[in-house]
Amino acid sequence: MTQGPLTTEAGAPVADNQNSETAGVGGPVLVQDQLLLEKLAHFNRERIPERVVHARGAGAYGTFTVTADVTRYTRAAFLSEVGKQTETFLRFSTVAGNLGAADAVRDPRGFALKFYTEEGNYDLVGNNTPVFFIRDAIKFPDFIHTQKRDPYTGSQEADNVFDFWGLSPESTHQVTWLFGDRGIPASYRHMDGFGSHTYQWNNEAGEAFWVKYHFKTDQGIKNLTAEEAEILAGKDPDSHQRDLREAIERGDFPSWTVYVQVMPAAEAATYRFNPFDLTKVWPHADYPLIEFGKLELNRNPENIFAEVEQSIFSPAHFVPGIGPSPDKMLQGRLFAYGDAHRYRVGINADHLPVNRPHATEARTHSRDGYLYDGRHKGAKNYEPNSFGGPFQTDRALWQPVTVTGVTGETVTPVHAEDNDFVQAGNLYRLMSEDEKERLVKNLANAISGVTRDDIADRAINNFRQADGDFGKRLEAAVQALRG
Repeated sequence: MTQGPLTTEAGAPVADNQNSETAGVGGPVLVQDQLLLEKLAHFNRERIPERVVHARGAGAYGTFTVTADVTRYTRAAFLSEVGKQTETFLRFSTVAGNLGAADAVRDPRGFALKFYTEEGNYDLVGNNTPVFFIRDAIKFPDFIHTQKRDPYTGSQEADNVFDFWGLSPESTHQVTWLFGDRGIPASYRHMDGFGSHTYQWNNEAGEAFWVKYHFKTDQGIKNLTAEEAEILAGKDPDSHQRDLREAIERGDFPSWTVYVQVMPAAEAATYRFNPFDLTKVWPHADYPLIEFGKLELNRNPENIFAEVEQSIFSPAHFVPGIGPSPDKMLQGRLFAYGDAHRYRVGINADHLPVNRPHATEARTHSRDGYLYDGRHKGAKNYEPNSFGGPFQTDRALWQPVTVTGVTGETVTPVHAEDNDFVQAGNLYRLMSEDEKERLVKNLANAISGVTRDDIADRAINNFRQADGDFGKRLEAAVQALRG
């Protein structure tokens, strides 16, 4: 390929490939950002038929039970009273592996939860980590390309992984988490889950709150060392999937206690960290965890393909009282997930039993297409109509967000204590000496596989900026391995 400016698929030069276009600084992402949509749409279609990411997964049905009153924060019907129960389906997954990959690997775990509520399905699509590697969806295809097989070698390449991470210092927090003790969970049952993104809750009075979800495992946290995982992945590639299925079969139903952090909307602008930056957490000292639910998994799917592989989750599936935030990663996912499902499973994927609403009925004017089941029979397919067709409610699911400024490719706003390293350093300093040693060893083993010194040096420097001791120990460990 000849050198020159980066272009769109149509050959137009790209002015900014680092930041998606928003309505003012910190505002929602705009549909007119065709580079973002082009990249995400093309990325979703790179593989067929398995998922491009999160291909390797397992799932189970369960029950969510409200344990505390949160009606002061949200009008969502399924959260309306203590003791209320809602059917759920939860899909766990690894991120980078193919459909036949091993479970016991160092990789984030997907934690995708579908609530079959009486107001429609609500999907909460998260991970087992509270943060992520990047903060803008325009970089997601680039990031995942570094984690998947190189188009020339056909293998995952350490050069690609650490070249991108070294050039993307915002990834330092998540990489520190990933290479620490929780980087390889012992099973899906023994790990926490997080909504990761910031979402909006709004109540009957129209008050808006920003929230973050936390699912704390009731089984206790259990992890594998790199050495244990290497043995287990070879002996039983299906270890996590088997553990989940067998636990439910014997009646040992896994459960999680569910919490939420709540930030009044007015506090977001002046909070010390950007509350919509996916590479940051909200310290619990600032916004304590509020318990509000219990999630239990108690029924295995009857057919993996029909219910696990064809299950779809989209962060755009909201219900009244819950909505999005200006988080730029979330904004991109609102488009990308639905687009991926329409391509991979089909335009009527929502009609499949695992995906359709279980506590209400979907009433739309969409017709025909692949997998269409004729459910509408002779009903009219337009609105408005005078034949008793479905009609709009005139009440939005979430509260509007005020935006100011001009359109354009904007960097995520920086708040008073924001930088790419502060929370990674805080995480490192919270670790015990044994945890630090294992973290440094895990990272050093990975970085030692890099072929270019400048890539290794740049990667190490990010951790040095997070914490001087962290960087010094890592540099020495890498040098020892690289000779």
